[in-house]
Amino acid sequence: MKLLSTIGLVCIFMISTAFDANFSGIPAVDVKTLEGKTVSIKDYIGKGNLTVMSFWATWCSPCKRELDAIAEIYPDWQEEYGVEILAVTIDDARTLAKVPALVETKGWEYTVLADVKRELQKALNFQTIPQTFLLNGDGEIVYTHSGYNPGDEYELEEEIKKNLGK
Repeated sequence: MKLLSTIGLVCIFMISTAFDANFSGIPAVDVKTLEGKTVSIKDYIGKGNLTVMSFWATWCSPCKRELDAIAEIYPDWQEEYGVEILAVTIDDARTLAKVPALVETKGWEYTVLADVKRELQKALNFQTIPQTFLLNGDGEIVYTHSGYNPGDEYELEEEIKKNLGK
């Protein structure tokens, strides 16, 4: 009987560990605002709302197309789903100066942050951009997508609906 109980506990532990591996949180990494202020990424996530975090750069055409497509439907997403968007640029210090003007020209209404040292990128272990993460209200990653093709924003919207139970 003791052996059976021990085996049961080991199984429960293994299942919970596997679940945690699939739904991991965002690490506490510092990023910069476009004004140059150092902030923790944790200040922007896990506030109860779903958050879309998209990594991009000024030299990445698919990234800009993705963010343009999301910008068109973002007001609807905010109203209908209460979702927040974080556009995290991985531009280095040299090209970061181009970001504020690009954001203003594009009219992107969401929060733009800079991961200049790519610490957040390294912590999340990805290489290619655009890279998009959907985070639940607790700041846990519930969906990831790499690359961009027209229409991917609707796949993302379906994931948003799914995570809201809609």
